[in-house]
Amino acid sequence: MSSTGRFPGTRMRRMRRDDFSRRLMRESVLTVDDFIYPVFVLEGEGRVEKVGSMPGVERQSLDVLLKTAERAVKLGIPAIALFPVVDASRKSLGAEEAFNPDGLVPTVVSALKREFPELGVITDGALDPYTTHGQDGLIDASGYVLNDETVAVLQKQALCHAAAGVDVVAPSDMMDGRIGSIRAALDGGGFIHTRILAYSAKYASAFYGPFRDAVGSAANLGKGNKYSYQMDPANSDEALKEVALDLDEGADMVMVKPGMPYLDIVRRVKDEFGVPTYAYQVSGEYAMLKAAALNGWLDEKAVVLESLLAFKRAGADGILTYFALDAAEYLKG
Repeated sequence: MSSTGRFPGTRMRRMRRDDFSRRLMRESVLTVDDFIYPVFVLEGEGRVEKVGSMPGVERQSLDVLLKTAERAVKLGIPAIALFPVVDASRKSLGAEEAFNPDGLVPTVVSALKREFPELGVITDGALDPYTTHGQDGLIDASGYVLNDETVAVLQKQALCHAAAGVDVVAPSDMMDGRIGSIRAALDGGGFIHTRILAYSAKYASAFYGPFRDAVGSAANLGKGNKYSYQMDPANSDEALKEVALDLDEGADMVMVKPGMPYLDIVRRVKDEFGVPTYAYQVSGEYAMLKAAALNGWLDEKAVVLESLLAFKRAGADGILTYFALDAAEYLKG
């Protein structure tokens, strides 16, 4: 029996000895092309508000956001994802502001595409920023989130965003059948080039807390939860069924959310379907790494790049991350 596969004939450390050989056998590579930058946008002008639970992240009015977008373009980041902070006076049970053509999101989309046509713009497809109760859909008298009635509003929202010039609509609501309904509405409206990034495997996670603080839905949601429509964190096979359904209904890309605690799901989705697969390094993940770095417990640059590389190793084609600007700067250096 040959011993070439055993020590000392085989020494795994030989290829790890020098930088050049480590680079030559590197399996996964992280680049700026992998980043989507999530941003929180406010109404008004000259407004910047810090998000207390996400140090370094700010809510920005459009004029400030345009400067942020310019920086993203210069760094080579392919796309940004918009999340609106809607004034309480515009929230309602029917979420009508979600499809107001003169609303915050369509206005921001139009301005971004006018100023930076090469920058991909993605909009969130969900009603929680617009509802008085903080749920992602319309509710009945008992507080249960209604599926089909919500999908009808999501169609209007997607058409509104498409008319404003958005490149990608990203339904994050987890209603049944919404991808097919949105695709049909977009195609019927002549928006055949508008892509759909489906939040296909979105889990009912405790890692979303800082995000809800950032968009102002936490107080509205109160002690409520989203267990009746977001996925159970215990389930893995169910995620594959969700992805299969969304692809069958016309999704161009699929998403797993949250990210790092669910990298096993990312790998299963990529292996099973081989389609453009994305993951969201969510607000809670950001907050943990940032807080540890600010306390001097972790090296921020090192852990940020390592965590993002882990997404690539798991099979993600791209990552939504609040670290996008910083990570792009790190990679340049």
